[in-house]
Parts: sequence; structure tokens; C-alpha cells
Amino acid sequence: MSNPIRKVSKYTIDVVEELKRCVWPGKSELVQSTILVLITCIVLALFVQFADQVLQTLINFKPN
Repeated sequence: MSNPIRKVSKYTIDVVEELKRCVWPGKSELVQSTILVLITCIVLALFVQFADQVLQTLINFKPN
């Protein structure tokens, strides 16, 4: 049976090595991505609000 402490140690070393190989975004790319995510969230929220209003109107519609 292998030592669990060695497994955790090897995992930690592997994670650190992998993070060293990652390419991190620059400040401008990070700002652009953040703005894009915020705009997408706002558009999605507006769509859900609109769909909710339409469905609520259809549910409450009572023909004469």
C-alpha cells in the first residue's frame, strides 16, 4: 500500500508545475473578458424578465 502523504505531495508538485506552464491573461484581456461577461449577464437577465412578463400575461389572460 502506498503512502498517502507521498500522493498528496506528488499531487501538489504536479499542480505547481502545471500552473507554471499556464498562460495568464494580461490586464486588457481580463478587462475585456469581464465587460463581455457583465454585458452577457445583463442581456440574459433582460431576456428572462421579458419572457417572464409575457408568460405571466398569457397565464393571467381570461377570454370574455
